[in-house]
Amino acid sequence: MLLALNLSAQKASLKSHSSIQPKGYGFWIQLPEDYDETREHTPLVIFLHGASLCGGGMDRALKYGPINATKYGLQIHAIIVAPHNMGGPWSPMKINDILEWMKQNYAFNRDRVYVLGMSLGGFGTLDFACCYPEKVAAAMALCGGSTLKDFDPLGNLPLWIIHGTADRAVSIKESQRVVEAMQRNHVDSRLRYDWLKGENHGTPARYFYITQTYDWLFSHSLRDPDRPIDRKIEVTKEDLRHAYRNMKDEDFDE
Repeated sequence: MLLALNLSAQKASLKSHSSIQPKGYGFWIQLPEDYDETREHTPLVIFLHGASLCGGGMDRALKYGPINATKYGLQIHAIIVAPHNMGGPWSPMKINDILEWMKQNYAFNRDRVYVLGMSLGGFGTLDFACCYPEKVAAAMALCGGSTLKDFDPLGNLPLWIIHGTADRAVSIKESQRVVEAMQRNHVDSRLRYDWLKGENHGTPARYFYITQTYDWLFSHSLRDPDRPIDRKIEVTKEDLRHAYRNMKDEDFDE
């Protein structure tokens, strides 16, 4: 059953959907304000949350991330899909079930599907992109890692890995393991990575609230010859410092 919510602050259509497969993920769908005009040209963004939002009600999947960012005025011209994980590692197959359901039920640009996630969602992002590189135009994994052993398929798509050096919740070694394996196997031509010096586990969440993140994602398409990575878009410390400028302290729950 679809439940529609009218969010005047977002000027977008937000709906929840129950699991489409036994033991699958329930998920949120947010359509951009101009969806009726853009439809098959609209990008699709899949957001995977971290372990702190597992369990409970589906509303937990909205506490941070792209949908939450639009609530505070950030313009993201894409369909945003936010699955809710009740617990355990993200399943690439269950995420793909949602993507395939979206293809059957919504018009969007299938060459411009993007995935990004933080912490447990960072693991889920790399696992999903590694299993389905032919479906992902670009991916961004924040303070995560991967449960897989073979990372070579990640070399087929533009990928940005970000991790704080002072992260005590998920060691930066988890991201470094992926990067070093890709470098060792010479599949890193489409990889960029940033180690945020002195930053903790919560800092990368700020990337969800800045325009450069989505500009970078949307600069890639499956139709790009050789699928080159965009290395021109940069994020500065100042950009991250002002990421929450439209939020109050009590609004954000990591």
